[in-house]
Order: sequence, then C-alpha cells, then structure tokens
Amino acid sequence: MLDIARPGAAGPDRRSDMIHPAGRGTGTAADPFEHIGLFYRDEDEYATACAGFLDPALSSGDPALVAVPGDNGRIIKDRLGARADAVAFADMTVAGRNPGRIIPSVLLAFAGAHPGRRAWIIGEPIWKGRSPIEYPACVAHEALINAVFTGLRVAILCPYNSSQLDAMVLADAERTHPLVADVAGTRPSPAYADPIKVAGMFDWPLPEPPRDAAFHTFTGTDALPEVRTFVTERAGAAGLGEQRVADLLLAVNELTTNTTEHTSGPGTLTMWTEHDTLVCQLDDLGRIADPLAGRVPVPDNATRGRGLLIVNELADLVRLHHHSSGTTIRLHFGL
Repeated sequence: MLDIARPGAAGPDRRSDMIHPAGRGTGTAADPFEHIGLFYRDEDEYATACAGFLDPALSSGDPALVAVPGDNGRIIKDRLGARADAVAFADMTVAGRNPGRIIPSVLLAFAGAHPGRRAWIIGEPIWKGRSPIEYPACVAHEALINAVFTGLRVAILCPYNSSQLDAMVLADAERTHPLVADVAGTRPSPAYADPIKVAGMFDWPLPEPPRDAAFHTFTGTDALPEVRTFVTERAGAAGLGEQRVADLLLAVNELTTNTTEHTSGPGTLTMWTEHDTLVCQLDDLGRIADPLAGRVPVPDNATRGRGLLIVNELADLVRLHHHSSGTTIRLHFGL
C-alpha cells in the first residue's frame, strides 16, 4: 500500500476547520461540473464503473478521455469493446507523471479542445506505485480540480483502488471529491471540503537536502549566467541527458528570474541526486499568493504568468512549500 507519513500527525484533527461549500462538483443545474471519487476493489468493479461512467458520452457523441496508469487503460478498452474507438486514451504515468501538469496539460487541454460540448474524463492520478514524496502534490491536484472546473461542462471520474491504497489515502479522496461512488452507488461525500483549504493542508515541509548537496547563492539578474553554469555542470555530472539538461535549465531560468524580479533578497539553488533522480531546489524570500499558479493557462495575449506552467510541464515532479522565511520549490528530474 501507499503508506504516507504525515507532518503533525499528533496535532488537531485535520477535519476540524473544514467547510462544505454547496454546489461544487455535484452536477447541479447551476453548476454542471461533476467530480467523482470512485472506490473500486478489483478489475471487474473498475471496468464496470468506468464503462458506465462513459456510457452517456458514447451515447450522445460527447468527447471522452481516459487518462489512467499503465495497463488500466487496457481494462477499460476491453470492457468497451468496439466503442473504445470513440474514446481518447492517455497513460497517466507519462502524461501525469508530475501531478502539477495534469490540470493544464491533460484535463483543461482536453476540455478546451471541445468547446461548447460536455467533456467526460476518467483521470486516475493516485496509484500504488506513487511515491510518498509525490503524494501531497497528488492530493493538492485533486482538491484544486474543484476550484478550476466549477461552472464548466465537464464530468471527471477519479478511480481509487481501495484494496491497494492506504485508508488515509481514501479518506483524503473523500475530502477532495464532492461525490464518491462504489458498488453501492454514487452519493455526496460528507467529508468534502473547501478545495483551497485542502490544497493548503498539503503544503508539507520538505525533507532536508543531504549534507553533500551542492549549493549556489545568487543575487540579481547579473548572476543568472553563473546559475546556468552551476546547473549545467551538476546536471551533466549526474548523468542527465542533453535534452533533459536543456529542460532543467529552462525550468530553473523561469524560477530564478522570478526570484530576481519579485523578491528583495538572494536566492539559493541546491542540487543533489537521490533514488535515480536529480533534485534541484530553489529557496528565496518570496511567496506565491495564487494557489492556482502553474495550474491554469494564462490568456494568449498575457506577457507574464507562464513560469510555473512551464516548470510543471518540464519537471517530473514539482513540490512547493511556503514557510515563515519564504518559499522552497523543489524540482525532480529522473535520470
């Protein structure tokens, strides 16, 4: 099972300060958006529920997308049979490797490609193979779906394997989905809570970098060439491929430029490798005020605001933590 160690486990019950906003993700006349957490126990329950969810789309000719991990797509295709030809499929272990890019690059991209029509999406962002370091980003993603899609003609079903996932993971799913479903049917989730508050609850402190990590402190735009040299040398020494080095440099350039333009003090880059991953961390004195930054594409004519979108698109994982002295942003690139 995905066993998650939670900061402050001995503190107050995390449900205590929750609110339950009405009409979010429940498919009312005022708000056609639906967001359903599906709890399934085996392949048959999975296939039956997913095919049933897609039935209205296939009957009406609405656009449908299935973005699930690995072989789960085959399970749904087999149950749909010839009807699967009318459904788009994506492997969530690739498209959603970084949970921060699922909303802009998978969900919004698909819905936006079919304007004026109701989009039906099965998205499975949490599975047994997800690591504990990825998990907080996954829950924040699930919560923020509700803030991004409210009012839109979109239905999203998020399956959770209840036979493999930790009980607390399932409890978190009840907090992030206005509706929950299982073999007994679909019902409102009594634990559903305000999406911005829930996402904020998963702004967890990050583990300290190892003692042998390399670091570089910079101040002002004149220092950015030295930053690029620092990143290039460490990435090359770690064995990151040429194209991925270019991706990392672009992501770091977006973050460090924001540091020099929007904060009053220096920034520090720290780099190290762990578990076949190159990690690059930026610490500065700034604070990102918009909880949806990096999740929602900006208008085509906007001249700013794409930095975190670009970073989410390029990195395999982005973790962000606000603290009393500023912000830590940690990028993971698989080696």
